[in-house]
Amino acid sequence: MRKFFYICILSLSPIIANATVRGVGMNATPSDTLHQSQSDTLATSSATGEDSFISYTSTAKEYTIANIDVSGAESYDRAVLIGYSRLKVGDKVKVPGEQITKAVKRFWKQGLFSDAKIYAEKIKGDSVWLRIDLTARERISEINVSGVKEKKKEDILGAIELKKNGIVTPNLIARTKEAIRKHLSGDGYRNAEVEINVRDDQNKKGFVVVNIEIERRDKVKVHRIYMSGLENMKESKVKFGMKKTKERKLINIFKSKKFIDAEYANDKGLAIEKFNEFGFRDARLISDSVVEYKENRVDVYMNFEEGKKYYFRNIYWVGNTIYSSEVLSAALGIKKGDVYNQKLLNNRLMVDDDAMSNLYLDNGYLFFNVDPVETKVEGDSIDLEMRIYEGQQAVINNVVIKGNHSIYENVIRRELRTKPGELFSKTNLQRSARELAATGQFNPEKMDIRPEPNPENGTVDIVYNLEQKKNDQVELSFGWGQTGVTGSLGLRFSNFSIRNIFNKEAYRPLPEGDGQSLSLSFSTNAQYYSSASIGFTEPWLGGKKPTSLSTSFYWAKQSGISKNYTDSYYNSMLFDNSYQAYNAAVDPKRHIITLGGSVGIGKRMDWPDDYFSMYWELSYRHYSLQDWNALEISDGTSNNLSIAATWSRNSIDNPYYPRRGSKLSLMLQLTPPYSIFKDNKRINSLVDRYREGSANETHRGLSDDEYLEMQQELFRWVEYYKTEFKAQTFTPLSSNQKLVLMTRAEYGFLGYYDSYRRSPFERYYVGGDGMTGSSYTYAQTAIKVRGYDNGALTPRDPYSGKFAGNIYSRLSLELRYPLMLESTTTIYVLGFADAGNSWRNFSDFNPFNLKRSAGLGARLFLPMIGLIGVDWGYGFDLTKGMGGANQFHFVIGQEF
Repeated sequence: MRKFFYICILSLSPIIANATVRGVGMNATPSDTLHQSQSDTLATSSATGEDSFISYTSTAKEYTIANIDVSGAESYDRAVLIGYSRLKVGDKVKVPGEQITKAVKRFWKQGLFSDAKIYAEKIKGDSVWLRIDLTARERISEINVSGVKEKKKEDILGAIELKKNGIVTPNLIARTKEAIRKHLSGDGYRNAEVEINVRDDQNKKGFVVVNIEIERRDKVKVHRIYMSGLENMKESKVKFGMKKTKERKLINIFKSKKFIDAEYANDKGLAIEKFNEFGFRDARLISDSVVEYKENRVDVYMNFEEGKKYYFRNIYWVGNTIYSSEVLSAALGIKKGDVYNQKLLNNRLMVDDDAMSNLYLDNGYLFFNVDPVETKVEGDSIDLEMRIYEGQQAVINNVVIKGNHSIYENVIRRELRTKPGELFSKTNLQRSARELAATGQFNPEKMDIRPEPNPENGTVDIVYNLEQKKNDQVELSFGWGQTGVTGSLGLRFSNFSIRNIFNKEAYRPLPEGDGQSLSLSFSTNAQYYSSASIGFTEPWLGGKKPTSLSTSFYWAKQSGISKNYTDSYYNSMLFDNSYQAYNAAVDPKRHIITLGGSVGIGKRMDWPDDYFSMYWELSYRHYSLQDWNALEISDGTSNNLSIAATWSRNSIDNPYYPRRGSKLSLMLQLTPPYSIFKDNKRINSLVDRYREGSANETHRGLSDDEYLEMQQELFRWVEYYKTEFKAQTFTPLSSNQKLVLMTRAEYGFLGYYDSYRRSPFERYYVGGDGMTGSSYTYAQTAIKVRGYDNGALTPRDPYSGKFAGNIYSRLSLELRYPLMLESTTTIYVLGFADAGNSWRNFSDFNPFNLKRSAGLGARLFLPMIGLIGVDWGYGFDLTKGMGGANQFHFVIGQEF
């Protein structure tokens, strides 16, 4: 019978442990190990069959390795395993000796084996035959997670070290449990229980199945935060400074009350920062504790020491040669006697939009640095020394653009304010980011613009890392008006290239690359309303200057309903609480057809600043009417030739979800004063007779021919002047700039040269969703005031009974919060308050007589669809004929 000898060194015995995992927590202990005392001797049979002995108590003897064999670990390559041992045939080894010991250690360090031994299989003279006996650790064939939803399972599996086909050890099991608990604690499940069980896989030898069982329990939330040690500091201010750890109070209704250890640890630091902001420079947290209030509630106890309140005293500037100390102190804006506030100091030095450092950074001093040092603390006063390193001016070397795939690089570069050879400017860098975002071609949330300084040669490379977004839109929309559902199909291509029309390689699916805009649209209300339009915009005419060229052509047809229903409809509009539905058959003989076009030139201005622009537009519209009673002109044709100038300023930071900035515009539109060049006596006399006639008579006493003559002479060429002012501001209300307050103010006035010739077109149709498609908006401007029916706030002409909104005023507030801000989707919710009204005459205008409403809404922006949304509004100032107080409004497209 052949005998084998252990020749591994005894110091390894704690490592040679029973490490095979069978359940959770089976950690190896000394009792699990295989021990061997140094007095033991192990015999082997010699080649002659006589017993010889290896004594571990005597001097080590040197042998030459004659052969190395491997047993166990069949899934591993034999040569590779022998290589791990670093033992080779022909090597001389001492038994006992370190070489064998180190060989066994190497196998353990691999972490792949639960047992490793080296045997002397045969000894003959000075030669030894070795056998390495290994037991491979079991691998994982499957990991099952229970107790959480599928999405959370994916998150957990991604957060742990256990992986399919990986090995499993007791230590790894313990680390996995801790990692899962930590992960769940980050979601507020501080009391979650985790159990991990391991069982053999009956279908795969050497593999195991790991079952992770999770009991999340309820989220742990903060019941109360108790603060002590506050003598001068208000507790509410300290609690407000803690961003994530909030107690259960009404003031925190929209904030999470979950208790998360990591966030609480961060909030302790923020609490101290809040003390520092109020001058308590030495404030510290002496002690704190988290005590269970009940199963899923905890109380937090925090004991502070405020220390002394400090104030700024003297501020000295050292190292400044470009700007005087007086200029720097004025830019800093901190005066002697102000409360010592380290955060304010840092903001005024480096962070704010008008920070002191901008003096240097906008003048090329990219390598500028300032180090505020407290030089003297005396009583409650602190002296500061601002140590400035100005450095040399940095010149822009390379401007690198990354991430654009379908836009010509010159289209991007023309928007940039950073040019090679110019001095570096922080303001120009920020403005370049704003201009790129305004094009709508790139995702402003993922824009990464990095200056890469080269101090050795005084230059800087500007790298624009951009994420291009498809801004083309396919608009399938619907709205609801007095005529029912209006459907629209619109196509907008924002990266069109007219010069590539004959270049097949530029089609994707239309020619693109030059940043031009092409839009096509068609809307219909079945038999009542249809319209079509085409528009084209070149933002950089000639490609060298920011001068835009816009052209558009449009057609629309509105059909009327049978006269059998007209009288009852208008009577209900004037005297009843409800509208009669448009459910009668269409009368194609009663219609208005509009055909028109416009051409406009826009130019960016340098004064008062380069956020301003001017836009001039020449437009023409031709109206053809037949038996159309919605306007003062019912039959014949009318022409509207006008020129408009719009002076505007736009400084918003993001076209889809603005957080800061404003939009202002002042528009003047006018037609030629045709009446000046005509003899108006006959027409004026007809108008006077019409106004003095009885409403019960046909045409108020005029004959059919006289009425038709009056209409044609008055409105063959429409005359008017029109002015509008619009303002919109965006202000972030939260530190993360997500909660945004939008304010809006608008005023419009449609005037006349001759009181007899007041235009029936271009009037204001106030109230409702502000969308076109209603029978009164094809030739008028729709103004949104939510919470009221469409047109409910529009006055009527006392003679004709037609809508006659010649003046309007509108105010609005919106509180917005985003749910998603991604390159492909923007979603936000809002609460609003609107107020608006319209008047026929300037003498009736009263800016304080506004109809109020409030409500809630949501917006969704998809690149291929555009902006869509829904609002619910409640009108507070309803009067007879205005419709219901609760109104739902659909939103299609962006307003000014």
